[in-house]
Amino acid sequence: MKIQFKIATPEKVVYEAEVDQITLPTKMGEITVLPNHLPLVSVLLPGEILVKTGQEDLPLAVSGGFVEFTDNKMTILADTAERVEEIDEQRAEAARSRIKDLLDKKVSAEAVDFTALAVKMEKELARLKVARKYKDIRKSPQIRIEKEKDQS
Repeated sequence: MKIQFKIATPEKVVYEAEVDQITLPTKMGEITVLPNHLPLVSVLLPGEILVKTGQEDLPLAVSGGFVEFTDNKMTILADTAERVEEIDEQRAEAARSRIKDLLDKKVSAEAVDFTALAVKMEKELARLKVARKYKDIRKSPQIRIEKEKDQS
C-alpha cells in the first residue's frame, strides 16, 4: 500500500507521486506518516520533509504551510518548497547573513519588521540545513537510482 503524495506552493506543484512514507516538521513535532495513518490536519513548520519511496529518499526544504492526510492521500500546501538539488547554498547563506545583520543592528522598531525578518530567517535556516545535510546530492535522486540500475 502506498500514499498518494502531493506538495504544492502558490507557484507550482513541487512533487507528486505514490510514496511509502513522509517525515515532516509539524506543530506537534516531527512525525512520520505511513500508509493507513490516522487522519491528520496540521500546521507545517519550516524545516525538512523527507519522502521515501523504495530505496529512494527525496529531501525537501519547506518554509511552512499546512498538511492534510486522509484515506492514504497527503496534500501539503507550502509557502515555499524546494528539492535539495534546487537549493543554492551560497545564496541562502548570503540571505541569512543579511537578515542576521538587520536583526543585530536593531535599527529602529518602526523601520524593521522583526516578525517578518524572523520568518525569513527560519526559511533560510531550513534551506541551509537541508542543503548542507545532503551536500553530496546535486542530481535528482531518480537519476542516481537509474544510474545504479545501469551499473548492475
